[in-house]
Amino acid sequence: MPDSVLLLIVAVVAAAIGAVLGYAARRVLAASRVKHADSYAERIISEARAKQKEIVLEGKDSVLQQQRASEEEAREKRADLQRQERLLLDRSESLDRKLEGIERREAATEERLTELEAERGEIAELRQQQLAALERVSGLSVFDARESLIQQIVDEAEAEAQHRVREIERRATEEGDERARRVLTTIMQRIAADHTSEATVTVVSLPSEEMKGRIIGREGRNIRALEQATGVDLIIDDTPEAVVLSGFDPVRREVARMALTKLISDGRIHPGRIEETVAKCRAEIEVVMRQAGEQAAYDAAVPGLHPELIKLLGRLKYRTSYGQNVLNHSIETAHLSAMLAAEIGANVNEAKKGGLLHDIGKAVDHEVEGPHALIGGEIAQRYGVSTVVCNAIAAHHQEVEQGSIEAVVVQIADAISASRPGARGESLDNYVKRLDDLQQIAESFPGVERSFAIQAGREIRILVRPEEIDDIASNRLARDVVKKIEEQLQYPGQIKVTVIRETRAVDYAR
Repeated sequence: MPDSVLLLIVAVVAAAIGAVLGYAARRVLAASRVKHADSYAERIISEARAKQKEIVLEGKDSVLQQQRASEEEAREKRADLQRQERLLLDRSESLDRKLEGIERREAATEERLTELEAERGEIAELRQQQLAALERVSGLSVFDARESLIQQIVDEAEAEAQHRVREIERRATEEGDERARRVLTTIMQRIAADHTSEATVTVVSLPSEEMKGRIIGREGRNIRALEQATGVDLIIDDTPEAVVLSGFDPVRREVARMALTKLISDGRIHPGRIEETVAKCRAEIEVVMRQAGEQAAYDAAVPGLHPELIKLLGRLKYRTSYGQNVLNHSIETAHLSAMLAAEIGANVNEAKKGGLLHDIGKAVDHEVEGPHALIGGEIAQRYGVSTVVCNAIAAHHQEVEQGSIEAVVVQIADAISASRPGARGESLDNYVKRLDDLQQIAESFPGVERSFAIQAGREIRILVRPEEIDDIASNRLARDVVKKIEEQLQYPGQIKVTVIRETRAVDYAR
């Protein structure tokens, strides 16, 4: 047998022996592992059983504790219920006792009511007997006596009411006069004005009588050109060295005055030169009016006005009212309004603006129909002025209702500025007519014997017939006269109405 075969046989035998030995080793190892796993499982099972016993014991203890707590709570609730039951029993007994007391009082009350009904019947019978006796004694029925008593009470109440009203009016007048006097005195001291009245200049002085002919020109062409360019009438009469300018528009009249003055100074007077000079003067007047408006707004401390309002305000520089310059009057009214508003706690800025613009309608009242107050209110509203200020402007002559305290302040300030001594001039005809109107109003009431307008129309004294008007009716007459004066007359300041009732008893000793 060759060696290779022998080696192969040895290798096969060795492999078989190795396989047998490996199988045997694996069996032994597997058995060992199984045994170890069984022991581990038994240990886990024993631990689980011990844990189970502990959990069961803990559960039993918890159940016992909860059972004890429930029993304790049940005992407390039973005790509480027993206490409440006792309280309810006590209350029930108390209510029973009160009910018995109420029933006893009800019985006593019913008995008392029965007695009162009987007494009431007796009183009614006695009253009827007394009324019958009174009717026999007085000779009046119950109805007549009641009416007489009611009338007496009404008369006494009316007399008492009139006395009360008179006392309240007297006290209010004293306090109001004192307060108003103090406020107005303070205001007037602070604004002591340096101007009284101004007159519009409508007369242009000439260097010589010869200048009149040059102004008229050949066949009147110069004067016609001047009148056409300015819109003002030139009156050339026998007045020595003077030409009168006549025109309703004060601005046009001022343009004509300035242009005529320059033409006279220059000496060249012909239609072409007249038109050129008038145009230059009109431009200069526009500048002057704008500057005057700006200066007025600055003097009155009213900033932020619309440029058109500034321009219209400047036009008032050439406008007068009863001889009083309207622009100066507007500035003065603005100062007065501001001071009055500060004294009484009103809005100072709105009152001041309303005072400055209250106569703005006079700048265009010759071009627009209607009262200047309403025109001014519409103009102010058009240029963005506040509603309060517009109402103050429109209502300062009471054409519309005053909607704020500032409107009243502006009206008062306007009256102070216009009616102070020397502020305005007044014609004799208007003065006499106002006095006559005052007396006619006073004498239009029944019971008035005579009336006298005194103190330049600032007071009216009324003499009444004492047999027709008593003291109470005198107070009523004074109020009625005041109302009629306010409704029918236009006047600056205020008018005092005094009613005089006099009874005289005359006899002679012989």
